[in-house]
Amino acid sequence: MTQINVAGHLRKMQTLLNDTVEYTLLIGDDAISMNSLLGKKISLNYSGLINCIHCDRKTKKSFSQGYCYPCFQSLAQCDSCIMSPEKCHYEAGTCREPEWADQNCMTDHFVYLANSSGVKVGITRGNQIPTRWMDQGAVQALPIFRVSTRLQSGLVEVLFKEHVADKTNWRKMLKGEVDDLNLLAVRDQLLEKTSESISELQERFGIQAIQAISDAEQLEIKYPVVEYPIKVTSFNFDKNASVEGTLMGIKGQYLILDTGVINIRKFGGYHIEFAA
Repeated sequence: MTQINVAGHLRKMQTLLNDTVEYTLLIGDDAISMNSLLGKKISLNYSGLINCIHCDRKTKKSFSQGYCYPCFQSLAQCDSCIMSPEKCHYEAGTCREPEWADQNCMTDHFVYLANSSGVKVGITRGNQIPTRWMDQGAVQALPIFRVSTRLQSGLVEVLFKEHVADKTNWRKMLKGEVDDLNLLAVRDQLLEKTSESISELQERFGIQAIQAISDAEQLEIKYPVVEYPIKVTSFNFDKNASVEGTLMGIKGQYLILDTGVINIRKFGGYHIEFAA
């Protein structure tokens, strides 16, 4: 096998839904097919340099998975309403970047159920399906509502969060300890419990703005994993600049090595030397 040696700033891995998810690691201008490296020795070494993934300025510390502090403070995509969409303040006229919001927030979103470490509810833009689910390491997913804005998706999500989780147990996900679920049945149970509150939102925004999806099929997703870890130990470039081991699998945005796991997305903008 040809030796691979590349260096550059890290980006989150690209995914392609196939029989098994196909992963591409992006380092600088290089794109590395990772599935072919399963069972091979790899190494990632952090040089100590970080560049903002938005403006490219050098930064001593990364915020919100790859941004410098000025961008973290000024960009709409780094605002608290991105993590909590029910807090959207676009209509109040205080959005950091209204033009960005017009394209990314004031557009159709989907509320979905996913199974990455057990059933959870989440939201995403239509153009992020199924990427969002693969990035979370979901083995099953089902869209349940289509809504007109990010705010509305957040309000629907809040109703479901009273009954199911909205976060992934990443350690459980990486251990592969995930039981198969019937998300269609879970959806029907949740709709029954929230029907009155959903109706109130439809009265507020209009029935066309919040539409239940009745004909979606449950998506099954398989990941390239040779062996799941019994115990999950995570690497952190801020504490240890060198990551080495045999690549045993890839799930979510994690590389699973026989020596530990590394969350690639967490270290966006870090300058890495990669070898395989």
